[in-house]
Amino acid sequence: MADSLVIVESPAKAKTIGKYLGSKYIVKASMGHIRDLPKSQIGVEVENDFNPKYITIRGKGSVLKELKDARKKVKKVYLAADPDREGEAIAWHLAHYLELDDTAECRVVFNEITKQAVKDAFKTPRKINMDLVNAQQARRILDRLVGYKISPLLWKKVKKGLSAGRVQSVAVKLIIDRENEIDEFVPEEYWSITAKLVHNKSEFEAKFYKLSGEKRELSSESDVNEVLAAMGDSDFVVQQVKEKERQRHPAPPFITSSLQQEAARKLGFRAAKTMSVAQQLYEGVELGKEGTVGLITYMRTDSTRISPVAQEEGKAYILEKYGADYAPEQYRVYTKKSAGAQDAHEAIRPTSVLRDPESMKPFLSRDQFRLYKLVWERFIASQMESAVLDTMTVDLACGNAIYRATGSKLKFPGFMKVYVEGNDDGTATDEEKFLPPLAEQNVAKKQEIEPKQHFTQPPPRYTEARLVRTLEELGIGRPSTYAPTLETIQKRGYVAIEDKKFTPTELGDLVIQLMEEFFPEILDAEFTAHMEGDLDHVEEGTEDWVKVLGSFYTSFEKRLEVAEEEMKEIEIQDEVSDELCEKCGKHMVYKMGRFGKFLACSGFPDCRNTKPIIKDIGVTCPKCKDGKIIERRSKKGRIFYGCDQYPGCDYVSWDKPVSKPCPKCGSVMIEKRNRSGGRIQCTSCDHKEELPDEQEQAD
Repeated sequence: MADSLVIVESPAKAKTIGKYLGSKYIVKASMGHIRDLPKSQIGVEVENDFNPKYITIRGKGSVLKELKDARKKVKKVYLAADPDREGEAIAWHLAHYLELDDTAECRVVFNEITKQAVKDAFKTPRKINMDLVNAQQARRILDRLVGYKISPLLWKKVKKGLSAGRVQSVAVKLIIDRENEIDEFVPEEYWSITAKLVHNKSEFEAKFYKLSGEKRELSSESDVNEVLAAMGDSDFVVQQVKEKERQRHPAPPFITSSLQQEAARKLGFRAAKTMSVAQQLYEGVELGKEGTVGLITYMRTDSTRISPVAQEEGKAYILEKYGADYAPEQYRVYTKKSAGAQDAHEAIRPTSVLRDPESMKPFLSRDQFRLYKLVWERFIASQMESAVLDTMTVDLACGNAIYRATGSKLKFPGFMKVYVEGNDDGTATDEEKFLPPLAEQNVAKKQEIEPKQHFTQPPPRYTEARLVRTLEELGIGRPSTYAPTLETIQKRGYVAIEDKKFTPTELGDLVIQLMEEFFPEILDAEFTAHMEGDLDHVEEGTEDWVKVLGSFYTSFEKRLEVAEEEMKEIEIQDEVSDELCEKCGKHMVYKMGRFGKFLACSGFPDCRNTKPIIKDIGVTCPKCKDGKIIERRSKKGRIFYGCDQYPGCDYVSWDKPVSKPCPKCGSVMIEKRNRSGGRIQCTSCDHKEELPDEQEQAD
């Protein structure tokens, strides 16, 4: 007969924990929050110390009845929501609803859902931490004040359905600022000269470095011609060789933001997808005879701390699998990434390194496996010895010109045997370049001298990974806010995604202009980061949450009054296209969706016809030879390419075809892009070429 009730957030978590605890415990799920501020009103008594007016969330009636009925059958109730502010607030609301004693030690937390961790947690229950609860309440109320005070103003002055928020507004402004930088960017010409050389049958490259003993920038073709004249027909003679050994250290284990960034780089996951799959791995996966087990620790964290037990297990695995050379004498300790980073629980790691990815593969979906492999490899690598590289810098003289070749070779792989962190710009790493053994006075024969014209590139648009990293560096938001923030700014139509990069919309630009004029502090990254710090102090128990809200609201209220009086009404006119609706004959207008612009009938709502904007890429269909290849979007917003004669011609490709046929076999060529750049390759044979310079883009 059960004598204790355990309440968690999700059915998956309930199922896993129920198996661990046995028949003496009833385990139920609250399905997340049970109470919240009302949607129909602000729900905050500003004049009464910001007192929140909580109501039961619609649709929770049956869940609450089930919890209350279960409560009557047991002597003890344990609240085991997630180990963060939201989880603490859920526990507090449940305690209030179930009329639990305020002093009761009913709160149970665990950082991983494994049998040992869960059983240990139930040995040391604690009281509900009101500092965590107040920190959550303060954030919720602050966001409600900003959203429910500014949003109606935007509805009234601009259009229905708009919203404003602390983190989302800063994110949109960052995207707009970057777009303005790109628009204002003036390209500058520069040149490079690459010498393709060979020594003892080994080929390598060197780049122009000096002329007549001085460093020279090549800004025009005349500069290049001056260098080429100074070289004459001379051979390349090694003038100086510098060799040194350097270490490369592993990246720390994942925190929420770095997991989102790396999953975007290596797996192509959106932030929301990363968090969804990580939640599944945390809550538990059925592992055959072993039963349901949580495979990773809690995934909302900004701490890089690792428990001693996990470090010991990691070291034992490294010693057995890779040998003593790969295990540092002392455990690695990683510092907090930022001053505002919390240390409530560990970094994201596998609950046991013995569950290696390959042994888990039969039990996981494709996405679960790929993300688990990323977490597992990152953790193991973070506990391994540094890599050692022999680097070489070689200066070669050719006439009065000096060329420089740089490269390195891996002397000891260390952590790189398991995992290497990705990067945003896709540049090749040193260890990917190789130089043959060279000594002073060695002669290298030139195979080709390649002058190349370049133009400086504007800063790249934000990808999800780059935007998350920027928000984190600025101290804007917290790990749990990034994924929903990025989703919100797309749903509101403030930004769109093109080629996996954010671009602002006219609507987003307009809203941010109004916010800058009337609520500049909301868009001030420094102000927002300072506010985040104050809210963290509430969590630490060193700041009163009512005072924090009061200090913000005093100036905010005054700005609201000014905006109400001075903000002018703006009527947004749809841009009319030349195309006519094939259903009703009216003109189609341009609309903005989460995946960019599309065409919609101006007769809406009487006519709801929509269609994508056709983008001709200037390539004849390689299949039917009559149609043109156009850019299309899948239902999920992914770009693909197809024939405009569809359904008559069913040619389709995820990769962009190019107009140039393969010089080797005449087949169609396609663009292939990856982290190290891109190339053009044939779809039939092994022919490959570099992308033309004007097609290359910074990632």
